Formats: sequence, structure tokens, C-alpha cells
Amino acid sequence: MEKPDFFTLKNGSRSKLPFSNKEYENRLTMIRTIMSKNNLDMIILTSMHNIAYYTGFIYCSFGRPYGCVITGNKITTISANIDASQPWRRSHCDNVIYTDWKRDNFLKAIVSIIGRDEPPKNIGIEYDHVTLEVKEKFKSLFSFSKFSDVGKNLMKLRMIKSDEEIDIIKNGARIADIGAEEIVKHIKVGASELEIATVGRDKMEFEIAKTYPDAEYMDTWVWFQSGINTDGAHNPKTFRKLKSGDILSLNTFPMISGYYTALERTLFLNEIDDASLKAWEANVKVHKRGLELIKPGIKCSEICKELNEFFAQLGYLQYRTFGYGHSFGMLSHFYGREAGLELREDIHTVLEPNMVISMEPMIMIPEGKPGAGGYREHDILVIKEKGAENISRFPFGPEHNIIKG
Repeated sequence: MEKPDFFTLKNGSRSKLPFSNKEYENRLTMIRTIMSKNNLDMIILTSMHNIAYYTGFIYCSFGRPYGCVITGNKITTISANIDASQPWRRSHCDNVIYTDWKRDNFLKAIVSIIGRDEPPKNIGIEYDHVTLEVKEKFKSLFSFSKFSDVGKNLMKLRMIKSDEEIDIIKNGARIADIGAEEIVKHIKVGASELEIATVGRDKMEFEIAKTYPDAEYMDTWVWFQSGINTDGAHNPKTFRKLKSGDILSLNTFPMISGYYTALERTLFLNEIDDASLKAWEANVKVHKRGLELIKPGIKCSEICKELNEFFAQLGYLQYRTFGYGHSFGMLSHFYGREAGLELREDIHTVLEPNMVISMEPMIMIPEGKPGAGGYREHDILVIKEKGAENISRFPFGPEHNIIKG
């Protein structure tokens, strides 16, 4: 029996996607506008975030390549045989499956989509995702074509959220609050970071399922850190047992159909010393000022400059560890970072309505110094025509988050 290099399979029926058909068509129109402006005949997407954004399908690579070919009249995902028909069921477009029997069947599948159409002269690819090896293979496959980067332009499109996106992000923020509320119920001396994080994650996943019964459930998690483990914002949870007087960091991250939201709060268990209270209050003051600054028309770098000056006045600028916030959207916390919308000194993007951004100041005081630990507060805001809407509701600050347990 001769095994095929690629094939199509429509097994079962289409699943309900997180957005309407109109939403996906609007996104497709916008990417084709970019194609027209840049004289592109075809775009080959390879990143998890852009494929999910334009089709609804979130892939799991396991070392295999995935793609989405977009032309003036076609949009087709390319997936590995291991996924069977799930990429077709979970997408707003056609799908071609390639097999593992021969090397580079992925490339043959791309050619099959073009078929008898005129070979593309100009092809857009994601320079921030395509490896050098894959880029060379693309050039070999389309030896008479010119390649250019579309990654930055597509990122700029994702930075402005539709009403449907904002709705799912608001639900994500609500669910992050629910996770935090559940976590606080289980904070006590002797409990481990792991067991506390687990109850928060489970609570959020079931709330996501209740709200979106047709969704796929993946990658919702909680980082719950204590003591020395609070020094890094992305430190994994451990089996460390909580002690009275510990500084704690609560971090809930629900993911709904690829859309991450987040909530972060500093807490203390039972008691707090004067130096820690002073540091915490300083970070809270900067957080409050940051929330006031977020509005349409201001540059990201301007927000950063003012908050740096405020931290300096309070005597804690030397302990600041990263930017003051970033965009939220499709897989934005990791794979789909929207780097053009971050509250950093070197980002001069002007905030616009329908952008979604966090305010999350952090200071870290090293072990051995008074007030040692990592202090973080994190809210998510939706930029409006006037001002911004804070969609995080869980309270922050010492008056709320010295937990008895």
C-alpha cells in the first residue's frame, strides 16, 4: 500500500468556535488588505498565535511544523496526521493533513494548496517565528519568489481588539478574580504552594466550561509563590509550605480559546513587618498612579517615565524589575507577545481605544534586606474613547490582603 504525502479529512461536524463567522471574515479582510498594500500574493503563517487568530485552530506542535496558507481567494491550515480531523473541526477554513512517512511532506502540502494557480511572486512570512532552516526550505521550494516579513504588521492588527475579543477578555478577567477568591479560602500555615494553586486552577477551569461549554480547555494555570519564591514574576509553584509572616504572590491565568487574562496580587500571611509594609505600600501607590495614567492619547514610554519618577521619589526605583504592563489578547502572555504594546521606556506606541493593557508594577528586594520579597499588583484595562475601564475586580493592598490562616 502506498501511503499518501498529504490528504484531506472531514471527520465529524464543525465545532462551535469562540467567535462569529463575521469576526473571522473581518480578520481575513484585514490581512488581505495588508497583502494588497505590500503586493503579496500569499502569506504562510507558522506561529501558534497567528494561526489561531485567523482560523480558530490552536495547534500543539510536538516538533512538527504547522501552517496556514492565505491567498487572495483561499485560506487553508496545514496540520500533522497525528491530529486527524480536529484542525478542520476547530477552524473557520479548509485543512490539509500531511503525513510523517516522508521528510518535508509539510512543504508538499503547501504546494498542493496552490495547485494550478500562478506561482506566487511575493510571499509574506513571520520573521519572528520562522527558523532559519524553515526559511531556507521555503526559499528552495519557491525559488523564484521574494520573501518579506509580515510579523510586525500582523502584531499591530492584533493590538486593536474587536468587541467580540473584548467580551471574551472581560470574562477572562472575571474568571481570574474567581480563581483568586478560591485561592484565598485555602491560604493557611502549613499548606503548600502546589495544593493552593491547584484549587484555584480547578475553580477557573470549571467556570470557563460553565461560561463556554463548547470551548477547548487548555493551559489555564496558577502561580502561587511564597517567601523567596516571590522574587521572580514567572517562578513556578513548588511544594514549599507556608509560614506565618510569609510574603505571598497570587497569580491566576485563565485561558479561554487562546485568550489569556491575568490577575496578580501581593498578600501576607497573618502578619507583616514594618519594612515589608512600607515596600508594599510604595508599590501600591505606583500601581494606583499607573491606573490613573492609562487613557487614549498617551505614549507607553510617557507612562513609564512618570512611574519611574514616582518610584524614585518613594525610594524604590532601584528595585523595579520589568516593564509596567503589556497587551492582552491571543496567546499574548507567552507565544503571541504583542511587543509593540508594552509599558516600557523604549516603546512609544500611543494608546488607542480598544487596546487592552495591564498595569503591573513590581519591585523585588533581595534576601537579607529589610522587606525582602517580590511585590506585584496586576490589573487589566480596556482603553475607551475617554479614559479606560479596569476589568479586574479583586481588591489589592494591605487593607485587603493580609490573610489570616
